[in-house]
Amino acid sequence: MAENARAPREPAPTPQSTSPIPLPLWRHMLGDELRRLRHERGETLGKTAADAGVSPQYLSEMERGVKDPSSEMIAAVAGALGVTIIDLATAVAENLRAAEAAPAGVSVRAAFALAA
Repeated sequence: MAENARAPREPAPTPQSTSPIPLPLWRHMLGDELRRLRHERGETLGKTAADAGVSPQYLSEMERGVKDPSSEMIAAVAGALGVTIIDLATAVAENLRAAEAAPAGVSVRAAFALAA
């Protein structure tokens, strides 16, 4: 019977990531763009939040990428910042594209700064 015993299996190797720097999530890049637009307008978090009809805490969480906001919330904040949701989505997509194309040694934040 000992002859039929199987050797323990070794776990399968985990695939290595092809990208040394993981790409940021959409919500993080959205938050960065919202904050950039708000600062560009010289507005406080409270003013933009009031104009959008959301709490300052919620807007802060959106800007930090903590919340994954609904399209309605994104549209409300975009409107409060004087941009369309299409303009906002396009800017986020361009920043994501720039982050993806950044050289391996460049951080995602640095790539975003270069794209802006």
